[in-house]
Amino acid sequence: MTENPVRWFEIYVQDMNRAKKFYESVFEAKLQRLNTPDFEMWSFPMLKDRMGSSGALVKMQGVPSGGNSTLVYFACTDCAVEEARVGKFGGRIHKAKMSIGEYGFISLVYDTEGNMFGLHSLQ
Repeated sequence: MTENPVRWFEIYVQDMNRAKKFYESVFEAKLQRLNTPDFEMWSFPMLKDRMGSSGALVKMQGVPSGGNSTLVYFACTDCAVEEARVGKFGGRIHKAKMSIGEYGFISLVYDTEGNMFGLHSLQ
């Protein structure tokens, strides 16, 4: 492989304003509107000179949120920090911060749209 294995992710939502507020609040980051003709898309910050990938919240007719089998993990310095914001902004915790051995720690949480996502950190 000559590139990062994941290029992009999308989190489908039903209420864009609610979902955007949730993710901006939990990660203390500003999402940017992408110019898409047939659906609404707000991108997470992209740092092109850094490892990893970016993605967006997407509201598209006929594509429901929640219930899928894909899990996105967001990188954190200490996943307990973002985990603590989840409930405060309308989400819920599925599995609180737990060790995954030499690979660090994870938390599994739900957003306001019923989508589960992961938080990962080395501390």
